[in-house]
Amino acid sequence: MVLLGTMVNVICILIGSLIGLFFTNIPERYKETVMHGIGLAVILIGLQMALTSENIVVVLLGLLTGAIAGEAMHLETKLNNAGYWIERKFARQGTGRTSVAQGFITASLIFVIGAMSVIGALDSGIRGDHGVLITKAFIDGFVALVLTTTMGLGVIFSVLPVLFYEGGIALLATQIDSWFPQAFFDGFIVEMTAVGGLMIVAIGLNLLKLTKIRVANLLPALVTVGIVFYIYGLITG
Repeated sequence: MVLLGTMVNVICILIGSLIGLFFTNIPERYKETVMHGIGLAVILIGLQMALTSENIVVVLLGLLTGAIAGEAMHLETKLNNAGYWIERKFARQGTGRTSVAQGFITASLIFVIGAMSVIGALDSGIRGDHGVLITKAFIDGFVALVLTTTMGLGVIFSVLPVLFYEGGIALLATQIDSWFPQAFFDGFIVEMTAVGGLMIVAIGLNLLKLTKIRVANLLPALVTVGIVFYIYGLITG
């Protein structure tokens, strides 16, 4: 079953989020400190991923072109609007307007961006090996539990982009391995991992409230870095 790993990932996030909902009524100072801890851990994960790059020029150009595309498509605004729509439908009376939206966006970006999402989905589709996604599922379930205690109901809805993103890649991967040579594929994964790592660092900085980077508007860089990598390879031979 091609989507087995994706479905396990979704189920673990759901379970973690539902458990986390029982621990939302804790003192605000505890939530703040826990969120700072999450932010620091997210930055560390992002830095480890970013440092895998073998060509900083490809990463830089991929980020620049992706940022332009993301700003043109207003992805951050659209994700916010999706979060606000969910909030209007499901949020309890008296909750802050941004709580559900922020939980949805933050959790979605953490769960979707990263090498494990892409590599795991590719393994599921190409080789029928779900090990990476199942490992990621247990990690995401724990992160979902912690995030839900601080960000509330919105985290649970992050299963939707996870389902479509990982599931879409897995289904596409059943055919994609015949389109590109293995050498290109391996190089692309390395640089895309670095780009995703920098986005995760940005998420961590946002969680620490040190800045407000529109991370969603950088998402197209996960695609444009592949185009840049291909063109750069043609130019440099």
